Amino acid sequence: MDLDHAESRAVLHAESRAMADAEHGMAAARRFMVDGQLRPNKVTDPRLLAAMGDLPRERFLPANLAARAYADEDVRLDGGRALMQPMAIARLLQLLRIRDGDRMLVLGAGTGYAAAVAAACGAPVVAVESDPALFALARRALDGLLPAGAVTLVQADPAQGHAAGAPYDVILIEGEVPSVPDSIAAQLAEGGRLATVLAAADRGVSARAVWGVRHGGSFSVTDAFDCATLPLPAFQPAPAFVF
Repeated sequence: MDLDHAESRAVLHAESRAMADAEHGMAAARRFMVDGQLRPNKVTDPRLLAAMGDLPRERFLPANLAARAYADEDVRLDGGRALMQPMAIARLLQLLRIRDGDRMLVLGAGTGYAAAVAAACGAPVVAVESDPALFALARRALDGLLPAGAVTLVQADPAQGHAAGAPYDVILIEGEVPSVPDSIAAQLAEGGRLATVLAAADRGVSARAVWGVRHGGSFSVTDAFDCATLPLPAFQPAPAFVF
């Protein structure tokens, strides 16, 4: 056998073995995320547990951050954004009580992970993201991962929602916001549910996950659990002009 050919085969074998080991390690980390982070923290929805146990979360991060995919914390991204902590995103999605066929809107979708989880739970999802780099990463991550049409990506201002697809059965605002804009709540169907993280109104008070329901043309929110994550830039008020 030609020596160069033998060396090439050895290199390919080593690379294949390394890839297999990496995939095995990620699969083990994914199982630990479900059993060590989600189940002990009141995540009980079997569809959510199955979806997050199956979907490769590392695919929704830049390559240099993939090793942190299953850390029990937000993974910071460029532009002041983050891939939310697994437990936090699972509990937010659980608040929405997603049913098969629910039309869902995800605002500030980032790299698309939460949208993918929701789609795997049976909801056709419209995911809105404005950051070009995050949008491109989401498109790559979702390519071929789910059935065609499971997630529709829209590059636009998430603070405006996506009225063209309204009304929605469920809306997730994926990050911390100072309040839920009336224009977003108006895009819910009657009986529609929304979940997000509301910033603390006072210093010394924790930000909190909330869920809201639209009934009879009105919308109200209820506190669910303390939750710390990064503010969504698109929803922050413009800085006041100072003379």
